[in-house]
This record gives sequence, structure tokens and C-alpha cells, in this order.
Amino acid sequence: MTLKDQITEDMKTAMRAKDSARLGTIRLLQAALKQKEVDERVTLDDAAVIAIVDKLIKQRRDSIAAFTQAGRQDLADKEPAEMQVLQAYLPARLSANDIAAEVRAIVAELGAQGPGDMGKVMGAVKARLAGKADMAAASAAVKAALSGANS
Repeated sequence: MTLKDQITEDMKTAMRAKDSARLGTIRLLQAALKQKEVDERVTLDDAAVIAIVDKLIKQRRDSIAAFTQAGRQDLADKEPAEMQVLQAYLPARLSANDIAAEVRAIVAELGAQGPGDMGKVMGAVKARLAGKADMAAASAAVKAALSGANS
């Protein structure tokens, strides 16, 4: 069963259980998937679905920060529940140590030295760790590895 099929099944289950919060989040995810398919005239595979889920989770994190800063705790409290529903569709994430080890290997493979090679390294990191790691953590690991390579 593809990830997209699993999302559809979960939506039906949420409908039967009358779980309106979960249902709303899944419908939002399905709308984002459908929008991508219509805009690009493609059928999404699991990797593309994971990328969209990642994007929606990042939006939730940004919303929490914005709502908290604006003093709208009522809205900020709703976002973590949506993030939890979305995170169920992501594969297991790499730990910070695993991310750092992968980044060090990529830096060594590319022979990157110093912050000037950040773009080149991040391109390789995104290709290798897409869906497996939080890209913010990967970016921090790349900065640390390149600053360490520079000294």
C-alpha cells in the first residue's frame, strides 16, 4: 500500500470515528497532495508525499512561533496536534549523531572546506537524507562540519 493510499484509509477511519481534529488535518494533507498533482500534472510517489508532509510540518512549526509571538496561545495550542498527525506519515528519523556522521562522510566525499562550500554540501545532503532527517538539523550539522574543517 502506498503512502497516499494509507492517508486515504486513515481519512475514512477518522470519518467513521468522528475524529474531527484528525480528519481536518488529513483533509488538509490530501488537499496539498492533490494541489501538487494538479499543478505539476504528475502522480505522486512516496518520496514526493513525504516531502509535502515535511513542508506541512515546517509550516506548523513556523505557525506555532508566529502565534506565540502574537500572543495567540489558543491558535498555537492547536498546531502540535496537527503536527503529531502529520508526523505519523514520515519514516523514522535519523538521530543527531547519525545526521552528523552522514554529513561528515559527505563533506569528506566532496572534499569540501569552509563555509563557501555550504551550497554544494547541502545539495548532496538533501539528495541523500531527504525524508530521513530534519533539514534544519542537517543544515546545522553541515555548518558545524564546515567550520570544523576550516580550522
